Amino acid sequence: MAGTLLSASDARPPASGATVPAATSTGATRRRVRLNVTLTKPKVPPAEVMHLSRQLAAFVGAGVPILAAVSVLSETTPSPRLRDLLRHCVVDLQQGQPFSDALARDAAIFPPYYLGIVRSAELTGRLDLALDQLSAYLERDLEARSKVRSALVYPAIVLVLSLVTMALMIGFVLPRFTRFFRELDAELPVATRMLIGVGDAVQRWWFIAPAGLVAAAAVWWWARSTRPGRAVRDRLLLRLPLVGPIVRLAAVERACRVLGAMMRAGVPLLEGLTAASEASTNVVYRRALLAVREGAMLGEGVAGPIASTGLFPAAAVQMIRVGEHTGTLDTQLDAAGRYYAAELEHRLKRLTTLFEPAVIVFMGLVVGFVAVALVSAMYGALGSSRLR
Repeated sequence: MAGTLLSASDARPPASGATVPAATSTGATRRRVRLNVTLTKPKVPPAEVMHLSRQLAAFVGAGVPILAAVSVLSETTPSPRLRDLLRHCVVDLQQGQPFSDALARDAAIFPPYYLGIVRSAELTGRLDLALDQLSAYLERDLEARSKVRSALVYPAIVLVLSLVTMALMIGFVLPRFTRFFRELDAELPVATRMLIGVGDAVQRWWFIAPAGLVAAAAVWWWARSTRPGRAVRDRLLLRLPLVGPIVRLAAVERACRVLGAMMRAGVPLLEGLTAASEASTNVVYRRALLAVREGAMLGEGVAGPIASTGLFPAAAVQMIRVGEHTGTLDTQLDAAGRYYAAELEHRLKRLTTLFEPAVIVFMGLVVGFVAVALVSAMYGALGSSRLR
């Protein structure tokens, strides 16, 4: 207690003419003031958004008021940014604002189509169904990404090991053999002379490699962070022999899934097309869906403008046309999304299956060429030295 209370002498004001040391006042101010500056907001993992949607759907489906559900989840959500948003949502809901407007406070957390579906579901009274559909879609998206990552892990490791092995052989092993061969002054095979030439070129122009890495990083940043770069990148991806069909399938599957989910939740067609365009990760498909929206505004429907883009398969166009004529467009879009999701998974599995042996064969050819070049040169050099 004595350590925490001020004595009488400490509490008295300083005498006239006395000055308080600046360091003491500054230090006290620094102890009292706490700086809390964040340059970037903490990210919210998509899995957290998926779990939040599923939990809200369970609460609302059980008859729990949305205010009580959000209040409970605001205390248990592990993501700090999402927890802060939910706490603000509680205040907004208490003031009578709609749930979708409360979520729009930090719309960057959610996918582009998320808030539109929630807003329409509030108007139709099917919020629990819409949240359950959103959680299911987010779960499928996460599963697809996880499968792609897991399928590419092993080939990526083999490729990195291959490049490291080549760098070690050219940078450390080959120069020692080169000095040995030159000291023997023997006639070297063509493969060995080619290998030595490559090693000399690498040692002489070594700075090209880091310069190339810097240039590649700059191009990568331009292709990801600028609008012209993204447009060039997406057009190029669609034209690549093996990657292009996979990119097309992924874009078609996402468009069908999002538009179908929007329509099932009661969102108007034009708003659904806008959300599908915003949800697309490919600039070419994003612009095509906006063109489809303009055609739908002019009364041309959906199937005709989609077919005119030339970016959607004939089967998808036919299913959309049947859905328009029969009034089951949401069902047909959902069926198309499931079909192209299965086709995308099959293509990805086949591509990764082909990529793994290709990398291994490439590694074997490089190592085999180096081994044959060095061993044949050693035998030739030893044979010529014996003849001398």
